[in-house]
Parts: sequence; structure tokens; C-alpha cells
Amino acid sequence: MSDIYKTDALIAEDIDKYLEIHQHKTMLRFITCGSVDDGKSTLIGRLLYDSKMIFEDQLATLESDSKRVGTQGEGIDFALLVDGLAAEREQGITIDVAYRFFATDKRKFIVADTPGHEQYTRNMVTGASTADLAVILIDARKGVLTQTRRHSYLAHLIGIRNIVLAVNKMDLIGYDRAKYDAIVADYRAFAESIGISEFTAIPISGLAGDNITTRSDNTPWHDGPVLLEHLETVELNQSVEQDKPFRMAVQWVNRPNLDFRGFSGTIATGSVAVGDSVRVLPSGKTSTISRIVTMDGDLAQAVAGQAITLCLADEIDCSRGQLITAAKSPVEVADQFEATVIWMDEVDLTPGRTYWMKLGPQTVSATISQPKYQVNVNTMEQLAAKTLDLNAIGVANVTVDRDIPFAPYTDSRDLGGFILIDKMTNRTVGAGLIHFSLRRAQNIHRQATDISREHHASLKNQAPMVLWMTGLSGSGKSTIANLVEKKLARMNRHTFLLDGDNVRHGLNKDLGFTDTDRVENIRRVGEVARLMTDAGLIVITAFISPFRSEREMVRGVMQPGEFIEVFIDTPLEEAEKRDVKGLYAKARAGELKNFTGIDSPYEPPEAPQIRIDTTQMSADAAADLIIAKLLP
Repeated sequence: MSDIYKTDALIAEDIDKYLEIHQHKTMLRFITCGSVDDGKSTLIGRLLYDSKMIFEDQLATLESDSKRVGTQGEGIDFALLVDGLAAEREQGITIDVAYRFFATDKRKFIVADTPGHEQYTRNMVTGASTADLAVILIDARKGVLTQTRRHSYLAHLIGIRNIVLAVNKMDLIGYDRAKYDAIVADYRAFAESIGISEFTAIPISGLAGDNITTRSDNTPWHDGPVLLEHLETVELNQSVEQDKPFRMAVQWVNRPNLDFRGFSGTIATGSVAVGDSVRVLPSGKTSTISRIVTMDGDLAQAVAGQAITLCLADEIDCSRGQLITAAKSPVEVADQFEATVIWMDEVDLTPGRTYWMKLGPQTVSATISQPKYQVNVNTMEQLAAKTLDLNAIGVANVTVDRDIPFAPYTDSRDLGGFILIDKMTNRTVGAGLIHFSLRRAQNIHRQATDISREHHASLKNQAPMVLWMTGLSGSGKSTIANLVEKKLARMNRHTFLLDGDNVRHGLNKDLGFTDTDRVENIRRVGEVARLMTDAGLIVITAFISPFRSEREMVRGVMQPGEFIEVFIDTPLEEAEKRDVKGLYAKARAGELKNFTGIDSPYEPPEAPQIRIDTTQMSADAAADLIIAKLLP
């Protein structure tokens, strides 16, 4: 009996040793990419199979599915291990990004199998965003294709510096060295043109297993590493990040009790030790590190990639989204940038519209300008563009609503990469890579004035506000707005009326009626209205303002409670009956393009402060109702 217990103890000890070793292995994240049918899924399936990462029940299912699908003859179809969606198995293509985990004695791996089709470029970018290495597959029979160039460019753009050129299906060309060398030379010429200075070329066969985990006798002329050997030994980005200055974005202010206050996050770059001087951005306040706290106890030093909680020696203001840096080497702080934008939504980018921009733990409101150019990823040409559609990549200026700390994407993925989120739908619509801050962001500063907006308002004995009237053309906005101003004037209120047609004769006479121009029209009017509220005025506006995003954008630039949305609710049929200018008739006939309600959408307010049903009351009664709610 004692021998049995001794055996169990030894087994448990061996398990503990194995888990300890496994826990401290380094992790490599990599992607496979290339053209359709280059064998990406098959390669990953082979890696999983050869590394013994397939359970018996999975293997039985794989063998059964391989016989049913019948794409690999009598053998196992390794691609079925990765292509998990029914549509993928039916069509024999990869649609979504598939992540798989496997491990060897030397390292742990997370591999992302990314789609080869151009229409799924956004999926490929998603997989590449966290990768340390990219395996670019080329079908040895076809050579370098358009998608090979496209995915190589995207991988390099995303910041992947470890590139493996895997020339696959060597068995189908008889392991011809001359053809292999020609493909490598062709790829090298292209790679150098886009800035890829180094890559590792390996001749492989995912189906036959040549040079995947063991050296193949079929390629005795190949003196480089096999694929798995290279994956196990390549230098990780994390070790490079540790040599940079210290930066850590605050993800959470840790305050479990009154005796402890720490700032939690994952170190993006560099290292930090107790006693180091640090600076908090954007405020610029400095302190020193008093403790480095982790789940396993306090540390004397921490490095890039570690999740920690920092305690500061001084009580300074620091909150989620702010950045803690080395005191002597802080990053820049700005509110305007040039950036590469990768558009990932079926709805085109609308320049001037506000989106949520998420950079690390900080979320700010951002507008994207009209692109400076769009990149033709197939030819590397820079093309003129007014917007970006699905999967398009362009360079544009980005403006955010406040100063934020950042680093160029080439210096730090964590501090220079962002995503864009639609404010109305909460869909992720784009991703971006910051190049640099704009010079005007550094040179233009707000000028302090001695007379405050509160003083302007007190002189007029009123609270400034914006009455934002929105509705279809012909709903009665201008008529009601004019009556409201007249009635307020009789009450000795200081007002100003901004009417859509009048503004387009002057301030906005350069704008048309495309979605982009409509957004810019409202942005300018919103800025003017804000300046007028600073002067203490009651501003009355009458604009169709068809998009909720832009109305919310104007609300966002106003002081809390000063934006009053008034929905002049008139059905389209009724608005057409009132059409004294004949605009609806022209729009119906196709003579007037981008007309709201006909061939351009109108998004009614979801929760307006005031709703006026013009089919139930006169314009005069509507004006009285608005004033009664404003000045009870």
C-alpha cells in the first residue's frame, strides 16, 4: 500500500513539474495568410496533428469528415481541423479567423488561420493585429499572386516584422529547386519594395509533411530551418518591447480600501522598478513608484507584458485611460494625428462624422477627415479618394475631442493602434495606425479670456441654450423657429436664428448635399452655435440635420443641458403636400439628387426633449408650447 501512495506522490510531483515548466514557456502568436487554396488550413492542421494536439475523438471525427468531404483522396483532410464553420466546409474556403492553440517542449503557440479572399480582408487584419509572426503561404505551382502581395503588405503595415515565406505544395512540382528559387527571388523583389528587408523562406508540403516538423529528404538542398524549428526559436516582439522606455496605460484604479490605492494595467513597453520616477499623462504630474503589486506578491521590477498594479508615493490625480511613463522620456500628447485607416464596415466612412475612437483603455470622440489618399493594395498606388469603403485602406487626419497620450504605431502597437466604433450602432467600423501628431496640434493653444461665458449670460439675464429643430423639408421648422424667436424677442430675450437655407448662402455655400457635405454642414453650424452660447445667446436653429450622429455631435460640443432637441414631426406625405417649392416633385422625378426622405435617409430622434406633431397643432401653438417648456 505504501508503494502505491509513493507512486501517486511521484506522479503528482511529475505533473507539478510539467505544469511549472509549461507555465513559464514563452508564447508565440502567429498567423497564416496568402491566396485562396494555398493550403493555410491544411498547414495548421498538420502542425496540430504532428504536435499531438488532437484528441482521439477529434481524430475519429476528422477521419470521418475527410471521407465524407473527400477533398484529400484517401488521407486525412487536415484543413477540416481549422475550418469550423459549416459554410467553410461546404465551400472549401476559410471565411472567418480561426484560432488554435498548440505547444511543444520549447514554446506555446496561438495560430490564427486567416481568410484568403479579398472580401475578407478585415478578418485578416483582425488576426494580424496581435500576431508576432506571419507565415505567408505560396502555392508552388502558381508563384507570387495578388493576394500574396496584399497580405504581405497588410502584415507589414500592421507591424509584423517576422515573416516566413512558406512555399507550399512542393510535392506537386516534384520538389523542383529551380522553381522554388525563382519564387523566392520574385517575392524578395516585391518585399523590398514595401519595406520588408528580411524574411525566412522554407519549402514545404502541408499535406505530405515536408519540412513542417522534421527535415525532409525530398529537399536535401534546403539548408535552412524547418517550420516548427523556426517558430520555436524566433525572437519574440516582447523582448524587443522591453528595451524601450517604460509606458503603461491605466486600465483600472484599484481601491479595495482606504489604505490602498494602485493603478492597474499591462506594461506596454520598457521596465519599471520601485523607486523609479514616473510621469502621468496627459496631466504631466510626476511621482515615484512605491510598490509594484501582483497576484503573486510584490515585485522589485516588472517588464513589458506583465500585468501589475503600481502604487505611487504621491497622491496625484490618475484615472482609467491615462498613461504612466518614465519621467524623463514621456510620450507626446495631442488631439490631431495623421493615421492609416483600415475601413471594416459595409457602410462607407463619412468624413466629418464623429465616431468613438478606442486607443487602449481610453475612449474619445473622433472625426476622420476626407482621406488624403487611398492605397491600392494590389499595386501600391496612392489614389485620390473622398471616402473609404469596405476593406479599403487610406491615410487621413484624425481629430479627437481632447488631448490624449500616444506613440506612433511603429514605436508601440498598444499606444498607436486604435479602433473606430459607430456611435449609433456600436459596431466596430474601422481600425487605425497613428503616424504622428499634426503640427497645428502642437502650435495652437486655447487663449484664455477675462470675460467668461457666465458673465455674458448674466448681462443678458438668461441661460444660454440651443433649440435644435430637426425634421423633413416642408415640416415647418423655419416657420416655427421664426415664431419662437419673435415671441422670445417680445420677452426681451437675446436670441439668434440660424436657418439652413440662409447658412448655405454664406458660411456653407461651398457644400453640396452628399452625406459627407451634410455632416460638414452640421459640424460648422454646431461650432457657430457653441460660440453664440458662449456669448450668452439663445440660439434657434432650423436644419433638416438628417443623421442622429451629427445631432449628437452638436450636443457633445455644448455645455450639459444647453442642447434642446426639438423634433418637428411631420409625415412625409404631409410634407410633400406642403411643398410650395416643388422640391419633392423634382426629387421624385430624379431631377434632384440626395433629397432627404426620397433618396437620402432621415433618422428621426429617438428621445427628443420636445416633439411637435404639426398635423395636430398650428405653427403658432407649436411656438407657444416650445416656449412654455423652455421658460416655465
